[in-house]
Amino acid sequence: MMRPRAIAIVGNSGAGKTTLLERLIPALKRKGLRVGVVKHDAHRFDIDHPGKDSHRLTAAGADTMMITSASMLAMVKRHAVPPPIGEVLERYFSDMDLVLVEGFRGSSLPKIEVHRREFRRALICRGERTDPDLVAVASDEPLDLDVPVLDLNDPEAIAGFIASVLYLFTSGMEDGSIPRG
Repeated sequence: MMRPRAIAIVGNSGAGKTTLLERLIPALKRKGLRVGVVKHDAHRFDIDHPGKDSHRLTAAGADTMMITSASMLAMVKRHAVPPPIGEVLERYFSDMDLVLVEGFRGSSLPKIEVHRREFRRALICRGERTDPDLVAVASDEPLDLDVPVLDLNDPEAIAGFIASVLYLFTSGMEDGSIPRG
């Protein structure tokens, strides 16, 4: 199995990470990329709901429960310790060209930090510590930084930046799409 290329989208709570991802996914897919997403949740979450058969099976003690249909599948897998992001990417996303990771600010993945003027908060990756894995900041205001500052409201440009930083395109493809062989 091969670990896919991945980039973490990080930022303060409420900065717009999910909104940016919603806009980036279609922009990257228009370039011919197969895109996966991993969202980190610092709190306990439950995608299964009481009364559903899948919930009943998980509640009965299944360590892994998968529900599948003709068009999708979902899996609930219990673990005592959260698996490292590299393991998650390799195990579940090996068929993707790119994985957008929301959160995981402590990882060694390349990162784009989302910044909004209205929050007036210090950058996570250029605050008390300098994160060497920060490759850019997506902001709605100009900033004087040692990394590129991308226009938060231009998902096409951010998608192009991600593709170039992660070397997702082979040279010679005029439209930036990935050749399928």
